[in-house]
Amino acid sequence: MTAELVRGQNHPLPGTRMEIRVSAGRPVVAGATLGDDRGRVHGVEWVAHPGSPTLPGLEVSKQAAADHRLAVDLGALHDTVHRVSVLLALPVGAEGPATFRALAAPFVAVTGLDGTEIASYTITDLDAESAVVALELYRRQGAWKVRAVGQGYAGGLADMLTDQGLPEARELAAAINEAVARGLARSVAAPPPRPADGTRVRTASQGQEGHPAPPPESHPDAAPGRPARQPGDDAPLAPADRPSGGPVDYAHPRRQTTAPPPPAPTAPPARPGEPAQPVAGDATGWSMEERLYNQVWGMFEDLARTTAAYRSAVDFADSRMEQELDKVLSDPRSRIGGAGDAARESARAKHADLVARARAALDRDLAQLAAEAEVVEPALPPAYASWSSPAWHAYRAPMEIPMALRLGDLHLPERVDLRIPMLVRLPLERGLWIDSGKALTNSFTDAAELRRLAMDTAVAHAARLLAAYPAGEFQVHVIDAAGAAASSLAPLVEAGVLAGPPATGAAGVADVLGGLTQRVDLVQMAVRGGAADALPPDLDIAEQLLIVNDFPHGFDDRAVTQLRYLADEGPAVGVHLMMVADREDAAAYGPLLDPLWRALLRLTPVPDDHLADPWVGHTWTYDPPVIPANSQILRQLLDRIAVARRNGGR
Repeated sequence: MTAELVRGQNHPLPGTRMEIRVSAGRPVVAGATLGDDRGRVHGVEWVAHPGSPTLPGLEVSKQAAADHRLAVDLGALHDTVHRVSVLLALPVGAEGPATFRALAAPFVAVTGLDGTEIASYTITDLDAESAVVALELYRRQGAWKVRAVGQGYAGGLADMLTDQGLPEARELAAAINEAVARGLARSVAAPPPRPADGTRVRTASQGQEGHPAPPPESHPDAAPGRPARQPGDDAPLAPADRPSGGPVDYAHPRRQTTAPPPPAPTAPPARPGEPAQPVAGDATGWSMEERLYNQVWGMFEDLARTTAAYRSAVDFADSRMEQELDKVLSDPRSRIGGAGDAARESARAKHADLVARARAALDRDLAQLAAEAEVVEPALPPAYASWSSPAWHAYRAPMEIPMALRLGDLHLPERVDLRIPMLVRLPLERGLWIDSGKALTNSFTDAAELRRLAMDTAVAHAARLLAAYPAGEFQVHVIDAAGAAASSLAPLVEAGVLAGPPATGAAGVADVLGGLTQRVDLVQMAVRGGAADALPPDLDIAEQLLIVNDFPHGFDDRAVTQLRYLADEGPAVGVHLMMVADREDAAAYGPLLDPLWRALLRLTPVPDDHLADPWVGHTWTYDPPVIPANSQILRQLLDRIAVARRNGGR
């Protein structure tokens, strides 16, 4: 039976191998420290964190995520280790809350390798803290126990590590934050929070046996009966927000009064024992576009979680077989002879059975998701559709921008043909980096061809962005300092959809960057001063995209500074950046440009394993959008955009 702990309470641990599962609703950093009999951490080698995730007997996540699984083998720890402290911290500099006050109470559970909960703890009463010691595993008189701690630190990781006696606390905290920032740069941004009334984006029909979707009232990792925790729902009112007189209003200030309508039933109910028939738009939302968006994100999350369950089951099977084989080998009487052979064969048979059952459950879930993908893909509107979709042939300039844009597909190795559309919200919240680097030459040997493919990919993304906006409300600028991308840029140039000719040479680079930097300055001043009507009448109020090819060639120090400024400040005022570059080419600048690369979402012109999901942090293979061979759809689309501009949007 699970022990639900409160702060300070302890509980015995029945074994030495276990998992610690963390659920926080929003991405958090998870780590662990090893302490001596007084709880002191002797050095950085006693800390497991995203930059150094593995220690003997301990493994933590490599990046910030909403959910974590930490692996612990107490029997593998050194004899001098008497305490394992589990740490949670909010990412520094990320687009998210700066304190735990804005989050729902984090939930931590200690489980066996088979997923059975041993003890759990909901960390309540956090306020201005940005880091917290969630719980600790400690050795007492030869036995291990778990204690709920919940000790928070307003000073973040540095203060927490200092409190544990680590001499290099601040240096290590900085290194952890740097590693987390690198991880966040490769993570697909999480979708907006689910409806505030607690309803799940997916519908109940998607929660059939074998499918990872939980019922609406439960969290995916919660124990039965534990209420759902939505991001921000349980955040207390700040003192300034509390009423100064009269009755207290306990309603959450950001809670919606109504929820989006549920989807209308369009398919007959499934027969008992059969999976529900998938339906396009089978998610909540105010429009079909929003329902499809929510459904795609639900599929993404479901695939991440069902794969995590499968991998965890396989890890458990491997660990169990290893334990049973160790037991056989530790007994001299069973090392040789028929008894030993039989024991080893039994251990391998149990392992094969566990893996087979886990794979059967995974295959059942994957089959349901694949069937859903087959009906969802043809129903996607142009902004969400692949280049091979017939939706593009009926394209008309929209009257308003869509919720999101498709930038490619994502898949996991468990089923390569099951691909989830990678949707990002519009307007873009961060710039894009199309990597043309040498690191990709393992899969593509011709470096020159790789650079051409990278620019072709950038043009395809730019065309999608142009198509997503009403006519004339999105402008594209190009810097091609050496003029090396003329062939790739030809579709944009010939259609006449660029804001001006591609800029070449040092003078052209300075002119474009100067104009866009000035635009950012003017709009920022107008917004901060509440004087939007004071903007110059000739200022183009359309969203702006700058495509930079072959950086840093043709850029001096001033241009580099302007580029970093646009990457940091531009998205908030409608100026977006798309870099087509090899990071190694800019290595001479040293760490000066590290913030630039982290500010951009890295995409590749060839399939590559570099993106992560925001739930469990799987490494996903990114597949760039591919225009079918011999297809004229890109030029036809750009021609229609140009016609719509000339005709005032028609």
